[in-house]
Amino acid sequence: MSLTDLQANESKLLFHTYARYPLELTRGEGVRLFDDAGNSYLDLLSGIGVSALGYGHPAITAAITQQASTLIHTSNLFYNAVTSDLALRLTEITGLDRAFFCNSGAEAWEAAIKLARAHALLLRNEGKQIGTKILALEHSFHGRTIGAVSTTHKTAYREPFAPVMPDVVFIPHNDVEALKATFDSSFCAIAFEVLQGEGGINPISQEFLATARELCDASGALLLLDEIQSGMGRTGKWTAYQHYGIQPDVTTLAKPLAGGIPMGAMVATEEAARAFTPGMHGTTFGGNPFACAVAVAVIDAIKNEGLLAHVTEVGEYFKQQLIDLSKKHSAIMEVRGTGFMLGAEIENADLAKSILEQMMFDKHIILNRTHETVLRFLPPYLITKTDVDTTIKALDELLVAAAVVA
Repeated sequence: MSLTDLQANESKLLFHTYARYPLELTRGEGVRLFDDAGNSYLDLLSGIGVSALGYGHPAITAAITQQASTLIHTSNLFYNAVTSDLALRLTEITGLDRAFFCNSGAEAWEAAIKLARAHALLLRNEGKQIGTKILALEHSFHGRTIGAVSTTHKTAYREPFAPVMPDVVFIPHNDVEALKATFDSSFCAIAFEVLQGEGGINPISQEFLATARELCDASGALLLLDEIQSGMGRTGKWTAYQHYGIQPDVTTLAKPLAGGIPMGAMVATEEAARAFTPGMHGTTFGGNPFACAVAVAVIDAIKNEGLLAHVTEVGEYFKQQLIDLSKKHSAIMEVRGTGFMLGAEIENADLAKSILEQMMFDKHIILNRTHETVLRFLPPYLITKTDVDTTIKALDELLVAAAVVA
């Protein structure tokens, strides 16, 4: 089937929820993807942060093959050793106590919101004064389910589905004074991304995170940290909050967790987790042995191959090369991020879009654009400094050409 035929079929058969690029990808190998004509592309998007180990990684292939031939699904009504194995790994790497498995980041965030509300109810039953409101941040993105969009700031994600979940209050990103002035006993949670993804690769400040932790400690509210995009090693540590030395009550993980198999997780402290009892929350597919076995293989591969150190080293190199490029080209307004979660803010949306498309179709380098003006880099953890050099050279050439045209 030709790409034209494929586009025609999808136009008639699928919901129009994504504006696809006119490109059919047919296979992957390492950090490269290939289209239907056999062209090779350097992948700096990894399926929007999912394929951390690239494509065709032997550990993932072996785990899929072995578990698929043994047991894929039984439901959460029964025990399975691999589910417990994954929970142990996640509690060890996050520093938290209990895990809940689901199928996506949005589901993990929904679970976190429900847990915060349930925990507040538990505290009220124990005589503590605490409300139901959730404090969230501007430019946030937490997913597309109704609870997730309720805590997502961009009105385009919320307004078509109004009325969304009530009792969510947004304050400016990193505004410590607004945090102090807004938060009170009517809130059951402070909830935000440690490093905003869709919002434009915006890191939380040390002061803001520390203040949020102090306020939650004093009130009994839960600190919910969304690590769906920034977690599982993408910033050079297992979670981005580990760069700050501050623990949340609840964190959410997904994207690279199971190497492309749909999976999410909520991990929480013992205190927070006690609010859920059997029947209060659940999932049919979440935590099935197939997804868990692949996730175990992903975690073990990241450890065994020393990829956290690699992400740190090459990520710092990548960021510095982008910063150096910004000194040459005024069109790059700012470079932000950590590890392999980086963003280069371009002076206007049209130029950012043009560069992205030329990178993809002329230079055969895949990345994407977020918050309209930010080129976002979420590569597999296996890219090398040579891949970075290739990317910087391509960006430089396109920016030079754009300046000439301007």
